[in-house]
This record gives sequence, structure tokens and C-alpha cells, in this order.
Amino acid sequence: MSHACSTPDEPLSFDNRVTRSLGVEIPIVQAPMGWIARSALASAVSNAGALGIIETSSGELDAVRAEIVRMRELTDKPFGVNIAQAFVRDPHIVDFVIDQGVQFVTTSAGNPERYTDQLKAAGLTVYHVVPSLAAARKAVACGVDGLVVEGGEGGGFKNPREVASMVLLPLVRSQVDVPIIAAGGFVDGTSMAAAFALGAEGVQMGTRMVSALESPVHANWKDAIVAAQETDTVFLNRHASPALRALRTDKTSGLEYDTERNAMQEFGTALELYFGGDMEASIALCGQVCGRIDAARPVAEIIAEVRAEFFLQLDRLANQYLNGTGPSPQQQGRRSNQ
Repeated sequence: MSHACSTPDEPLSFDNRVTRSLGVEIPIVQAPMGWIARSALASAVSNAGALGIIETSSGELDAVRAEIVRMRELTDKPFGVNIAQAFVRDPHIVDFVIDQGVQFVTTSAGNPERYTDQLKAAGLTVYHVVPSLAAARKAVACGVDGLVVEGGEGGGFKNPREVASMVLLPLVRSQVDVPIIAAGGFVDGTSMAAAFALGAEGVQMGTRMVSALESPVHANWKDAIVAAQETDTVFLNRHASPALRALRTDKTSGLEYDTERNAMQEFGTALELYFGGDMEASIALCGQVCGRIDAARPVAEIIAEVRAEFFLQLDRLANQYLNGTGPSPQQQGRRSNQ
């Protein structure tokens, strides 16, 4: 990070391996959520100085192609594409992504050996999503440019043996030297500062972006996130990969301890939930940070606030523990409760 270009009237700036490799101002990445991570949301993220991502996990590649075209109409800033290997059956998916002219790709839900060489040979920057140290080591050995290290508290598709970000991030950082984007549990500048303390150089946000005003999902889903407590998610499919973290509803509560059914079978009616607002029609993927989200707000406002709070927390910690001039822990606790 660099403070050199900042003045009292300007926000402090980031400068690290993630901002440089992604070509962005702010090292925040929007998660590649199926049907959701399309041009309306992704362009708002990119225009705010972070990195919007277009999904492929829906499998609707003709629609994805149109969304990428639309992205270039909505923003002149960098954006990326995700290849979710387990959900995209098209054998030509890499050629498809290369043909779209994007420069940054995240690969997930599969083996990094499968596409990394081909993507990098075409000049793309590749980050692979990993849920464990073993997966991180394998991805680095395959030559990825960076990692998205995903803790089990995040929403969406998960390793059935989840590990929390507080444990996983510093563990992976201790064993690899590539840039890390932290995913799972990150929603504001305070949690972003914590991620950096644990070894990350950027964060990915999913649930926070689902609830944003520009997110295309039905208001019922956004309202459910805002109303949720931190205990209102369920972890499904421990017996079958992929596992899922989702909002607690009657449907997901019924699946929570079911070791016979695969929860993935419920996604056949996903669009009735995503865009029709029927919260019992399918599974509303969601992270534990739902308990920290209190309103559906514009993306630009979210990202600007995260950025400002990140540097405020760094300054507070430096003053309190390095200079000895900041508020006492007791005073800080009183302030946070006001």
C-alpha cells in the first residue's frame, strides 16, 4: 500500500500485487455468483474502482457472451470472468473465455491442472479458488498467478470439510508466496484490514454484493439477508460435494441434516427464488456475514466505505499500539457501541 499520492482531500491509495495484477484501484473482487454476477452488478463494482466478475456457473454461455459485450458498454475499467469447472460442461470453455478478450480469470470448483497452462499461454492472469492448504499448494505448483483463499463461513459452494478464514488464511500465507485474495467473512473495512493482517492482499465479497442495490436478485432475497442474524445460515451437503452455505429457510432447515438427498437437486427451480422471490423454491446461498449487513446499498457507496474504513482501522491500530496516542481498548469499545 502507498500513501505517497494522497492528500488530506483525497482517499488513501492501495498499491500491492493484487491491484497491480488485476489493474484495479481497490483490491476488492466481487464473487462470481451464478446468474447474479452479470453486467449490472459487475460494471457497478468495476466503475467503483474494484473488480467486477462475470460468472459462467449458470452454464448459459450465450447469455454470458452478451453480458460481456454489455460490460464494455457500461464500463471502461478492468473486469474478469470466472470458470467454475464443476458447473460448466462446455469442453471449449477456455477458448470461449479467451475469445472474449478478458485479461483476468478466476478458476474454481475443479483441478487447477485442467486450464491454467492454456489460459496463461493466452496471456491471461489466473487466480484459483482454494479451500485448503493442500489445494493451495497444488494450484501454486500448477503455475497460477494468485489464489482466492476461501473460508468456510462464506456463502455458496464449499468444501464439505470447511475451515474458517481465521485459520486458513495465515496457514496458506505461511506456505506460499503468491498474492492472496481472501474470501469468506469479508464485508467491510474492518474485516478487510483483518484479512490483510492474516496475509491477504485483497478480499472477495459475495453476500455483500448479493444484497447491493445493483444486484439483480429479487428484493425478498435482499430483505432476507438484511433481516438475518449471524446464526441464520445452514451448511448443507456435508455428505456430498459440493457443500453449500445458505440462508436458513424451511426448505434448507429440512435439508440440514439430510444425508440421503443432495441439495444440489434443488437448484432446478433456482430462478423462481433468484428473480421470482419465492424463498422456498430453491436455496438462497449466503455467508455468515449476513448478520453484519443492515441495508441494501449502492455498490459505489459500499466500496467507498470499505476503503475509508480499512485505512481508518490501520491508522487506529498504529496510533494505539505503535505511537501510544490512540484511545484505550475500553474507550474504543465504548465508541463502537454508540
